[in-house]
Amino acid sequence: TLIKEKLLEIKKNEINSKLLNESIDITFPPPTSLDSKVHPISKTFDEVIRIFGSMGYSVAEGPDIETDFYNFSALNIPEDHPAREMQDTFYIEDQDEENKPFVLRTHTSPVQIRTMLSQKPPIKIIAPGRTYRCDSDATHSPMFHQCEGLVLGKNINMGHLKGCLIDFCRTFFNKEDLPVRFRPSYFPFTEPSAEVDIGCKKDIDGSLSIGSGEDWLEILGSGMVHPRVLEGVGIDPSVYQGFAFGMGLERLTMLKYG
Repeated sequence: TLIKEKLLEIKKNEINSKLLNESIDITFPPPTSLDSKVHPISKTFDEVIRIFGSMGYSVAEGPDIETDFYNFSALNIPEDHPAREMQDTFYIEDQDEENKPFVLRTHTSPVQIRTMLSQKPPIKIIAPGRTYRCDSDATHSPMFHQCEGLVLGKNINMGHLKGCLIDFCRTFFNKEDLPVRFRPSYFPFTEPSAEVDIGCKKDIDGSLSIGSGEDWLEILGSGMVHPRVLEGVGIDPSVYQGFAFGMGLERLTMLKYG
């Protein structure tokens, strides 16, 4: 009985303490819309998922802590590739089955590998999520967000990649005539590869106008999935082809919301 009485007393005191210390300031104006409660990057997450969802993509997820195989080897990134060096990657002391240290994933590409190993083509997914790199300066953060995409099937070609990404850019920035340029590039896991630029105007004061002017701004990378990557996950590249892309969600957020 004494224990029950003491418990009731403790709970009563706790409630009274909260009532004294916590209050709602009724003089604050109410939020005018849901937007005022949502973080800008969360808004971008939702919008990117909605746009690709309307194109028939599903969302795939994977762990933030990855093995060397999923983060590097399966993506055709050899042992001596600069991305493996300590200044770019957070390594964890614990080791995987191959006696290699676990890593904080440097991109969401491991989700593509996990998906290709767990299901057969056709595949059409996006992989949004947190990523980590040893970067920390005025334009980089050690933790940031990416959204990658993967499409695999028969007779998939560069035209499908271009059509998909042009539609995405114009829908996201709400500009039907947005200029979009594909510029040759290099990634270990795609061949051929292309950076995707959008048209813009850079003013003298440093401001940026999307969709007008003669300047270009790179916003994402893309390419046709490298045959070695397909072979590594047991998919015959003579039967199936596909494309992949990746974008930084912070950059999209800053460009859209200023």
